[in-house]
Amino acid sequence: MSRPGRDDLPDRLYTLTGGRSRSAPGAPLDLVTLVVAESQPIPGMQSEHVTILRLTERPTAVVEIAAELRLPVSITKVLLSDLLTTGRVSARHPNHATLVDLDILEQVLVGLRNL
Repeated sequence: MSRPGRDDLPDRLYTLTGGRSRSAPGAPLDLVTLVVAESQPIPGMQSEHVTILRLTERPTAVVEIAAELRLPVSITKVLLSDLLTTGRVSARHPNHATLVDLDILEQVLVGLRNL
């Protein structure tokens, strides 16, 4: 049985990343990091970059992008860091995506109780 990304020829993976095996230092990417496209694909872009930009028109987790590309997460992170560096995508961790305002939550709770 073929496993996506695992049975690919190493030459292909090497070519996709330009020989890099790690994402850029400081790239905030883990499996659940949400990635959002900040631009449209342009002619001449690497096909995997184009696919990533199309997949991330809405917030999409790194692990979902890797699954759609059928590539290992490590390779996907390298491709994503390329797009992050050029500003074509933005990334945020879901835990840091929004801050909860406890006052608003309390007001909602009081409002619901008054119904």
